[in-house]
Amino acid sequence: MKEFDKHHRHRGNPSRPEHSKRAEHPGRQITKIAREVHRLLVSSLRAEEIGSGEIDMIHLIRHNPGISQKDVCEALGMDKGAVARRTASLEEKGYLTREINPEDKRAQLLYPTDKSEALRDSKESVESIFYAWLIDSLDPDEKAAFLQTLEKLYRRSHDESRAGFPEVRALIAANRNKPDTEKEDS
Repeated sequence: MKEFDKHHRHRGNPSRPEHSKRAEHPGRQITKIAREVHRLLVSSLRAEEIGSGEIDMIHLIRHNPGISQKDVCEALGMDKGAVARRTASLEEKGYLTREINPEDKRAQLLYPTDKSEALRDSKESVESIFYAWLIDSLDPDEKAAFLQTLEKLYRRSHDESRAGFPEVRALIAANRNKPDTEKEDS
C-alpha cells in the first residue's frame, strides 16, 4: 500500500464518524494538526534513526536526568524488557548514558547526552518551520486574532493542567452520567 493510502485510507468513507452530518468539535481539528506535524517530525527524525517511541523516552530522560529504568517503565507504561532494549539502543546511538545508582548497585540511572539536546533542537526546528508555514496562510488580521486566541486557550489549558484538571474531570464525570443521547461528542 502506498504511504499516502496507509495514512489516509479512511478518507471519503461516509460511514466514518468524521464524515457524519454533525459538526466536528474544533478540538478535533487541533488534534489533527498535531498529528500531521508529528508525522512530519517522525519522518524527519528517521534520518537520525530515531523512532517515535524513542523520542518519548529521550524526552522523559531529558526532563528527568538520573531517572531509573524502573521509573521509565512506570512513566511510559512499558515493561522492563522493552525499556531495557530501548535503553541499550539509545545508549548505542549516543542519546543517553547509564550510571550505576550509588544507593542501589543493581539499578541504573539514565542521563541525556549532548546529542539528545541537539535532537530536541531539531524537533523544535521542525515544529517551528511547520507551524510558521501553516500560519503563513493567514492574513495579518487573522494571524493576530488567531495568535491571541491561541495564547488564551494555552493559558487556560496550562492552568487547568497545573491544578490537576478539576473542572475538566468534573465535566467528564457529568458526561459519563448522561444517557447516550445527551452525551457530548468526543
